[in-house]
Amino acid sequence: MTPPQQPKPRKERPCDACRKRKSRCVLDEDSPVCVLCRFHNQDCTFVQNPQSRKRKVPSDAVEELDGPKRRHSSSSTRSRKSPSVQTRVIRTNNGTGVEEYDDLDGPSLLKKTLGLQNKHHSQYIGSTRGLEPGLLGKLSTTGKEEFPLEGATLRRVSSNEAFVLMPDPGTQGYEDELDDLDAIEAIVKPHGKALVDLYFRIVFPSFPVVHKEVYLEKYSRSYREFSPPLLAAVYLLALYYWTYDNALSKFTKPDVGRLEKLARKALGDTIHRPKLSTVQAGLLLLQHTDTDSAELTAQLVSVGYGLGLHLDASEWNIPVWEKGLRKRLSWALYMQDKWSSLGSGRPALINPSNWDLQPVTNNDFPENASHEDDQEGSSEVEKGRILFSHMISLSEILAELLETIFTIKASREVVAAGTNGLRIVLEKVKPVQLKLKEWYSNLPECLSMESTLVMKLNSVGYLRLAYVATEIALHRRIILALSPSTDTQLYHFCRSVAHVRFMFAIDFVQSLKPQHLSSFWYFASARNFAQIGVFGTLLLSTATDAEEADFYRTKLREFRWTLKINSENGARYMKPAMTLLDANMALLAETTANQSASCAIDKQTTISRADTGRKSEIHPLPTTSAHTFMYADGPLSTSSGFASPGQYPFESATYSNHRPHESPATLSSETVNVQTHEFGYDLGNTQGMWTY
Repeated sequence: MTPPQQPKPRKERPCDACRKRKSRCVLDEDSPVCVLCRFHNQDCTFVQNPQSRKRKVPSDAVEELDGPKRRHSSSSTRSRKSPSVQTRVIRTNNGTGVEEYDDLDGPSLLKKTLGLQNKHHSQYIGSTRGLEPGLLGKLSTTGKEEFPLEGATLRRVSSNEAFVLMPDPGTQGYEDELDDLDAIEAIVKPHGKALVDLYFRIVFPSFPVVHKEVYLEKYSRSYREFSPPLLAAVYLLALYYWTYDNALSKFTKPDVGRLEKLARKALGDTIHRPKLSTVQAGLLLLQHTDTDSAELTAQLVSVGYGLGLHLDASEWNIPVWEKGLRKRLSWALYMQDKWSSLGSGRPALINPSNWDLQPVTNNDFPENASHEDDQEGSSEVEKGRILFSHMISLSEILAELLETIFTIKASREVVAAGTNGLRIVLEKVKPVQLKLKEWYSNLPECLSMESTLVMKLNSVGYLRLAYVATEIALHRRIILALSPSTDTQLYHFCRSVAHVRFMFAIDFVQSLKPQHLSSFWYFASARNFAQIGVFGTLLLSTATDAEEADFYRTKLREFRWTLKINSENGARYMKPAMTLLDANMALLAETTANQSASCAIDKQTTISRADTGRKSEIHPLPTTSAHTFMYADGPLSTSSGFASPGQYPFESATYSNHRPHESPATLSSETVNVQTHEFGYDLGNTQGMWTY
């Protein structure tokens, strides 16, 4: 009987895992992976240097201990300078591993990457930093790109711009990265691949901040190639659509709380070795929850500057796909800053004078209509690209609005102007309003609310809502600039315009359909819905008589009901708006109660309505034939359904042909033209047309 064949002992040096275990490293016949590594399902690598021995090793034995020489690129040379800790390796087809993507055999998109290296992170060398890349002269196509520094490497991307590449090992939490990745994968196992597919089907088309081919290339090798928070963030967003996969819906949904906790911990670590994946992870986590959103946004903006995301990389010596990714990621960070500012009331952090980006083009989006997923419940790729582009341009208009009338300097100017404060506000918002009009007129038909393919999700709702919120922010500032000294006709005209804006917003919310509500919604949507409630509460608090107040009170109750039923049926982003509406109504009730108590005490100044026949009013109404509100009979009817385009088209509507002698209570279709962006009024003896 022939004895069984014994495993062949390895003649070369042991692999890293066997050396660490102090175990014998043996191979089966024709296998590049040792027995123990295959048993433990782990990478069989030869990255770590042999541990030092106490006994003296003869000089002629050193070469034998080191084993056969391997090909080293400049990236692996940098890696050998890194501290010796638990290391990240890139698994190759033959079962071994390399440290950087430049060392991979065969084609890979990640070769020559600047912002997504495996074991190194980059920092942009600013114009006032201690290093001067310009000393190296003009960068030629055949010239040297990298220059060694003490503990780092300088990499030039153009003749005037360069980055310092530094090793990841030794930074905060680096030794935990592989453990974090394993823990994240364990939570979703064995559904990781299905969740990645869900993410690219539903979320990615409307918010393309990762590169799909790069992500899938890395995932096909190993989940261990990812930054832990990015891997977790993709899983978290995909988990919202768990039931949209027939196979997944049959299993128990993974623990979202544990996954989010790991993601936040890992993100806090990776910020100390920032890469493009750090910004990607942060932006995706902010779509999952807005907890600490202002603080995290500030961190991401700082990281973005360090990564050079504020610069035009179109001429840099980096892969073409990374140029497009950088531009998309930069604009996503810009949008995050502006909408976070609107929602939190804090100043924006990105200064346009230091944000040198070109508009996105079709070439910046590798995916197109040919990449559409036919599975039901998917988002449209082509529509998502167009939606993302228009959200960028709307964010630029919002940035101008915030800088124009919501800064401390602008507020002081309005206050100092006294009775002319409203005039200053109207002059400042005029160019913004014109840009909003132009923005809407350029919207393609595919971004209408009705344009949705059968069995597809439609994220256009978040874009339309963002437009509504921008308009409301503008008119909210105008309402706050009104005072008892404001011209009576102008006062009521501004309120009538604000009224139509509020009704327009209410009807938009009521028009949302399941294909809108179930789709991906941008992080700012929760606070943008809240803006509608705040605006309605402001109009209620400044109502000119009890009947108008009752009207706004009724509309706000209807708005709250819509938020409630939608949030209880999956529209989680509406719940914060309902909470904030309740808070504002409570504040208003408290103020009203205090005012009533004050009036009861100060009987000397209280005028009885029964004795005087006068209505209590915040601002005197002009004499008209009737003070009856005719909302049910005019163009602001609440009983009719919402149509787009239709009664309240998604336009930046201001109004012309307003008859100054009429109260806004009696506005009809003849007095309000919702198709124009101009309105005229008479300021005392000064005739003029204001357009804004």
